[in-house]
Amino acid sequence: MATRVQFENNNEVGVFSRLTNGYCLVGIGGSENFYSVFESELADHIPVIHTSIAGTRIIGRMCVGNSKGLLLPNTTTDQEMLHIRNSLPDKVVVQRVEERLSALGNCICSNDYVALTHTDLDRETEEIVADVLGVEVFRQTIAGNVLVGSYCVLTNQGGLVHPRTSVEDQDELSSLLQVPIVAGTVNRGSDVIAAGLVCNDWSAFCGLDTTSTEISVVESIFKLRNAQPSTIVTEMRSSLIDAMQS
Repeated sequence: MATRVQFENNNEVGVFSRLTNGYCLVGIGGSENFYSVFESELADHIPVIHTSIAGTRIIGRMCVGNSKGLLLPNTTTDQEMLHIRNSLPDKVVVQRVEERLSALGNCICSNDYVALTHTDLDRETEEIVADVLGVEVFRQTIAGNVLVGSYCVLTNQGGLVHPRTSVEDQDELSSLLQVPIVAGTVNRGSDVIAAGLVCNDWSAFCGLDTTSTEISVVESIFKLRNAQPSTIVTEMRSSLIDAMQS
């Protein structure tokens, strides 16, 4: 199920959190309500860890990970790295990366099997991504944007991409990633998908402004409520008719 949440009156929840099937990182300093929403949904299954990265709260944009590993920028302090490593399950590999494009969350998006990366990422970093996260790596753009981590949210169930992604590109990505891909928005029309949405295989959190139509797209593509694509079309049609009538 998808849950609406805000971080200190900010709808960009994907900027302040990183969610995988093995753990959840949440930026420190937010209101307690933000953490409690994550903890009530996740704490029975995976650890919810409060942390900063490189002294900032924008941890969702700074790191990238999946259930096997977590990559942090080289600006991460030793203390932060120690805290994260001690809080995570033992099977999760944590590694710092020497990379010019240090906002790893903007440049890489990954599930447990494949990763898309910024076209200018270092060859060495690409190898580290493949090694630590245990994934196949593809250099890719989404709707002409090199920041694949910002414009795509990916799980083992499916992927949501920038609304201007052509059908041909969606098909190409879908065959590359071996999961269904759909174009959409969050937070009432925002195209920066990963800033407004975090997802794993059984739960999702999106900004408070996200409309019910957007949520139904999210729940369908990520298979969060066994929603069928056909119900999306029906829901969309009825909400469009409502909008036209009002």
